[in-house]
Amino acid sequence: WTDKTSRSTIKIKDPSSRPAIAEKCGNMGDYDTVFVGFPVWWYVEPTIIDTFLESYDFTGKTVIPFATSGGSGINEEAKFRSTTGAEVKNGLCISGFSAGSNTETRVQNWIKELGYNI
Repeated sequence: WTDKTSRSTIKIKDPSSRPAIAEKCGNMGDYDTVFVGFPVWWYVEPTIIDTFLESYDFTGKTVIPFATSGGSGINEEAKFRSTTGAEVKNGLCISGFSAGSNTETRVQNWIKELGYNI
């Protein structure tokens, strides 16, 4: 992330960057809830996530972001709250993976808080 020529740095510095989705979901209308997972790059989601959010109509759907990060949090306010017509649930960001962490427990508790049985 400190390499100015890295893919993440180049894409994040270009707000108009919208990488193409290799294979679009042909039946998005069949889903009521969409979990959107991604790594955090420079405190935000990769631009392919912007492409995804702009490619579908999320009206009436529930969108739930989750992310991994080396240290920064998830900024769900910026992009996800602007997903027109969707209910956006609180996301989860797992940061700083380390041996002995309680990652599995955190994920299970988050899923339960969202109202899903696991």
